[in-house]
Formats: sequence, structure tokens, C-alpha cells
Amino acid sequence: MKSTTASLKPAEVEKKWIVIDAQDAVVGRLASFIAMRLRGKHRPDYTPHVDCGDFVVVVNADKVKFTGKKLTDKIFYWHTGHPGGVKQRNMGQILGGKYPERVLEKAVERMLPKESPLARKQMTHLRIYAGGEHPHAAQNPETIAFADLNAKNVRSA
Repeated sequence: MKSTTASLKPAEVEKKWIVIDAQDAVVGRLASFIAMRLRGKHRPDYTPHVDCGDFVVVVNADKVKFTGKKLTDKIFYWHTGHPGGVKQRNMGQILGGKYPERVLEKAVERMLPKESPLARKQMTHLRIYAGGEHPHAAQNPETIAFADLNAKNVRSA
């Protein structure tokens, strides 16, 4: 009897669309869940070199929560390229700014494999919206209740 591991081919992959409501969700736990779904690691036929993940739509990304004092103490620095051009912004300023969905986008991006064409392709399957509306109703997405999976996934305060 010969046992071999089945390896998916790109043409055999069936992608689903899922919707996740990020209201009051803890950012790190949500990003970890999304990264797992984008890569396809939730599937029994997961193949590392094939894009077998789902399309993920996240709504209410501006209402995510952080544990501890990350909202005020976690600071991101960048340099403009000019002398004295070090800039900084904390997580609360980013969430209250023009593009609050970038907080979750960068968290998911940093949980995918680094510097790979496959990770870049998988990131294109992520759609994040700051409000409660999304234009992907035609794909018949399945709604996943992220808050109900674990009590630690949601912060009320």
C-alpha cells in the first residue's frame, strides 16, 4: 500500500468569500485569524506553495480594539529622507486618522511570509472597509462570527 500526500494544483482550488465584522475585535487575534484564512491553512488540503486561501472582507475596521495601553504607547516611526525628518504616530492617531483600516492591513501583512510573490498575491484577496458596508454582496460571502469563536477575541471596554 502506497501512501502519498495530495498536493493541490492552482486550477483545483475553490475559493470562498467570507465576511468578518471587526467591531470590538482585538487586532492581533483578528489579524492572525485573517492571515490563516488568506493562506489557506484552515483547509485539510493546504499546500504551502499554492494560493489556496479564501477572499476575506472585513467591515468596521475603524472600531477594532487593542489590549493594554497599545493605543497610546505603541508608536510607529518613519523617516522622510530629509535631515531631521523622523516622524512618529501612535496607534490612536492612526485609527482616528484618514485611513483607519491600515492598522489591520499592516497587522495582517506582517503575519504573512515575508518578501514573497505568494504573500503579495494573497494580500490582494483581503478587502478592508472602515464602515459597515461592503460592495461584495454579489459574491454571496459567508459571514463568520469572529466574536463568538472565543471570549478573548472581543474587548468591550
